[in-house]
Amino acid sequence: MNTAYRPSPAAILLCGGLIVMLSLGIRHGFGIFLRPMTLDLQWTRSTFAFAIALQNLVWGFTQPFTGMLADRYGAGRVLVAGGLLYAAGLAGMALSTTGFDLALSAGVLIGLGLSCTYAIVFGVAGRAVAPEKRGTALGVLSAMASFGQFAMLPYGQSLISGLGWWWALMILAANACLILPLAIPLAAQRAAAPAQRQPVAAALAEARAHRGFWLVALGFFVCGFQVVFVATHLPAYLLDKGMTVEVGMAALALIGLANIPGSFLAGYLGDRYSRKRLLARIYLARAAIIAAFLVVPLTEWTVCLFAVALGLVWLGTVPLTSGIVARIFGVQYLSMLFGIVYLCHQIGAFLGGWLGGYVYDSAGTYGPVWAIAAALSVLAAAVNLLADDRPVERLQASPQAA
Repeated sequence: MNTAYRPSPAAILLCGGLIVMLSLGIRHGFGIFLRPMTLDLQWTRSTFAFAIALQNLVWGFTQPFTGMLADRYGAGRVLVAGGLLYAAGLAGMALSTTGFDLALSAGVLIGLGLSCTYAIVFGVAGRAVAPEKRGTALGVLSAMASFGQFAMLPYGQSLISGLGWWWALMILAANACLILPLAIPLAAQRAAAPAQRQPVAAALAEARAHRGFWLVALGFFVCGFQVVFVATHLPAYLLDKGMTVEVGMAALALIGLANIPGSFLAGYLGDRYSRKRLLARIYLARAAIIAAFLVVPLTEWTVCLFAVALGLVWLGTVPLTSGIVARIFGVQYLSMLFGIVYLCHQIGAFLGGWLGGYVYDSAGTYGPVWAIAAALSVLAAAVNLLADDRPVERLQASPQAA
C-alpha cells in the first residue's frame, strides 16, 4: 500500500465517507433486528441489549489503540482489519444461538470492526485538509454517515421482510467487505515526517493534564448514551405503543436523513463560530426535543416530527467534538486523542443500550431512561461551556503545526 499514489483530499473524503456510511449505517440498523431475533430465539430484550451495549464498550476501549496504530503506521491495515472483523461479526451474529454467541459476534467482533473504521476515517480526513476547512470536511463525513443510516435502514428492513433476519445479516456481512477496496485512498496518506513528530507519551501526558479535553469528553459521554438508547430501543418502544414496525424503521431513517444537513451545518458553523457554544446549543436542543416527545400525544405525525428534530442534532456533535480536539492538540495524533474522547462516548453508549433493556425488563417501561437522557443533555451543555478549547502552548508557539 505504500506507493507513489497520492489521493486528493476529495478522494479521501469520498472513500472515507463511503466507509463511515457503511459502518455506521449498518450499526444503526441493529435496532430493527431486536424484535425478530428475540422472538425467534426466545431471548429477553436485555440479552440483545447487552450484546449491543458490549459492542459499544469494546468499540470505545479499543478506539484509542486502533487510533494510535493508524496515526503511527497509517490507516490502511487498520481499515482492512476493520472491514474483515465487521463482516465476521455480522455473519457470527446470524449464526448465534445463545446470548454468549451474540455477545461474542455482535458485541466483540463488530465492536472491534467499528473501532478500526469509524473514528480512523476522521483522523485521516482531519490531516488531509487545511485547518480552516477541517470542520466542513468533518461535517461532510458525518453527513455521509447519516446518509448511511437513512439508506441502510430501509435496505435492512426490506431484507428482513423479504428474506428473514438470518439472510439479512449475511448479506450485510458481504456489504461490509466493500470497506476493503474503499480503504485504498486512505491507506496512501502517510504519517508526518519523523522530525515533526511529538512522542506518543508526550501527547498522552498533554491530553491527560488538559481539563477542557476531559470536559468535552464528558459531554460526548452523554451523546453516546442518547444515540445508542434511541437507535437500539426506539423501534421496540413504538411497537409497544401499538405502532407498526415500519413506523420504527421510518423514524430511525428520518433521523439519519435529517442529520445529513444537520451534520454538515454543524461542521460548517464550527469553522466560523465557537464549537463549544454550538455543542451546548445542540445538547440543550436534544433535551427540549426529548421532553416534548414524552408529553405530546404519540401519533405517527409526532413520531416523524420527533425524528426530524432529533436528526438535525443527531451527529452534529462529531465534527464539533473532533474539531475541538484538533484545535487544542493539532492533528498529528487526532485519531488517538479523538479515540480517547470516543471511549467516553462509548461508555455512555454502553449504559444507554444496556440500561434501556434492563429497565424495560424490570419495570415494563422505557420512561425512566427517556427522562435520564433528557436530564443528561443539560449536564452536557454545561460542561462544554466550561471547557477551555484554546490551542495548547506548543501550538500557540508554532501555529503552522496545527
